[in-house]
Amino acid sequence: MTRGLKRFQASGQSHFITFSCYRRLPNLSERQFCEGLLVALEAARKHFGLRVYGFVLMPEHVHLLVSEPDRSTLADVIRSVKFSSAKRIRRLRADEGSSEPFWQKRYYDRNIRNYRDFVEKLRYIHRNPVKRGLVENPEDWAWSSFRHYARGEAGIVEIESEWTAKARGVAEKEDTPG
Repeated sequence: MTRGLKRFQASGQSHFITFSCYRRLPNLSERQFCEGLLVALEAARKHFGLRVYGFVLMPEHVHLLVSEPDRSTLADVIRSVKFSSAKRIRRLRADEGSSEPFWQKRYYDRNIRNYRDFVEKLRYIHRNPVKRGLVENPEDWAWSSFRHYARGEAGIVEIESEWTAKARGVAEKEDTPG
């Protein structure tokens, strides 16, 4: 770990996470690689009891807005997502013969201390592809949680939001004998 870097985990706060592709190469420029990463994130969400509030996959990096996991540490979650996605992607890239790592080793973590900070980071995540000039509108970028918030669309990764809370409430009522 970097000297002087302190992570404040087990704080009960949400976290804004950023991690990058190896040497900031645009490794996430292909659909199947993005899908592989999202499948890995969803598996980690279920396994570790993580709540994902937002995400964006950019060509060379990823932003996540997540809770602390119910089981294990955030570092273990990120390690699992990176390892699992790199393994999936390596199988897809087998014909390319690339032996370079897929991800940089480290990740950036910022604690979210209040609601204003949470909303600011979620907006940042969703506006990132527009700011970079990849699309004109956030809903045009397939690799983010924006459409979930705008339209209630379900994707590969379950997003913790009003939509999912309502859906859980309806499912719980339907499952209750009565």
